[in-house]
This record gives sequence, structure tokens and C-alpha cells, in this order.
Amino acid sequence: MRPASAVEDKVIAPPRPGPSAAMTDALPPPRALAFDVFGTVVDWHGGIRDAAAAVAARHGLAGDWAAFANDWRAGYAPAMDRVRRGELPWTRIDELHRMILEDIAARHGLAGLPEAERAELNRAWHRLPPWPDTLPGLRRLKRRYTLTTLSNGNFSLLTEMARHAGLPWDCIVSAELFGHYKPDPECYRGCARLLDLAPAELMLVAAHPSDLRAARAAGLRTAYVRRPLEQGPGTVLPAFEPEEFELVADDFGDLADRLAGAGD
Repeated sequence: MRPASAVEDKVIAPPRPGPSAAMTDALPPPRALAFDVFGTVVDWHGGIRDAAAAVAARHGLAGDWAAFANDWRAGYAPAMDRVRRGELPWTRIDELHRMILEDIAARHGLAGLPEAERAELNRAWHRLPPWPDTLPGLRRLKRRYTLTTLSNGNFSLLTEMARHAGLPWDCIVSAELFGHYKPDPECYRGCARLLDLAPAELMLVAAHPSDLRAARAAGLRTAYVRRPLEQGPGTVLPAFEPEEFELVADDFGDLADRLAGAGD
């Protein structure tokens, strides 16, 4: 299996797309759009930072909660790699998040949190806020395309997140359904299969070039969306080659424009 760390990209500046980065007439439009969620649809950094700050305030604790958020997220790919290597059985992302929290709590001054507070903090991943463009952009796209998630988040996490944030998915597809994490090809091909589509009829929308590369290798179409605040202020976007992805957009509204108006 490919290492989960392939989903995490080095933060160096990307090229700006030229006209050839837009979808060409040689390809028919996709029938469905599958969205990566953490960082692409929702702001995990701001959500986790604010949730940790609220917990800390209740207990009179001080800390750098932006750094805490990035530290928690940094454990995500290594935790999935442990499952791939057989060190852990198949484990839902909720449980992996809790394991990472236990690993980092002490160095952020949270070692004394009671169990109920730790469990509640772990569920902050279910209540992450959408980016400002997410809801209006998804509503536009939904007029023309079937919209689904394609996320490593477990099914219950993604379901609660959709209810909390009002995300207008037509369905929820989780890597949990395939017993694999992205970037394993089973996730991308499995999503197309569940939707009764050929891989080339499904487009992955993501803010992470390595996710898109794996989707492309599995036969999916690709759309990159910039999220310059994914890791907070000062985030430098991941690098990719000109024309590497079919579409490059600044946000979901721009993506709708580039997909021929998407129902406007």
C-alpha cells in the first residue's frame, strides 16, 4: 500500500494556472463531483483552534491553540500509516484522532483534562465550520452535478458534520466503506462504483495535490481548489505542475464558473 503521508503535501508555492488548465471541449463534463472534506470543504485549523481555546478557557489554561491544531493534524497521516503497516487493526478516524490527542495533550498543557472534556474536544472534528464560499458554491454546483464526499473521515463523523454545517450532499461516501484510507486506489474507484459511474465520469475536488494525483491515477477527473488559510495565516500552498490538474480554482464559486456556470 502507498503510505498515507502521500496525502500530506510540502508547503511551497504553486504555479498559477494558464488558460490550458481549464476544462477543454475534448472532455465531456463530469456527472458527479466528489469532495475531499478536511481543508477543502471545512476549516479544520480554525475549528480545532477555537474548540481547544474554549475548553482551555473553562479550565483556566493558556496555550497556543493554533499550534495545537496543527500538531493534532500532523499526526493524521502517521496514524493511518500505522494501520497500513499492520501495527493497528482497521481504525476509524475518530479513534485515530483520539489516539493523537492523547499523544499531544501533555505538551500543550491539557494532560489534566477530564475524560468528558477530552471526548468532547475529539468531537470538534464533527463540527468544523465550512469555508465562507463552501455553502453558496455547493448550492450552485448541486443544480447540475451529483455531490458526494470522498473523505477519510468516518461515516458518522461526516454525517454529523453535514447536519451541523448544512452541507448539501446528495450522499456521503467515506473511506470507511472500503476499509482503506485515501490515497489507496480502492477509495477512488469504490466511490465511482457506488455511484454507478465510470471513473472518468467522477471528478475529485480537493485542496491537496497528492490526493488529486492518486485520484487521477485511479482514472478520476481532478479539480484543485486553493485554500490559503488551511493551516492558518502564513500557510504556503503546495506545489504542482502547470496543467497537472484539469481545473484549478480559487474557491467553490470559481469552480462553478469554470465548470461552465454549473447551472447558472
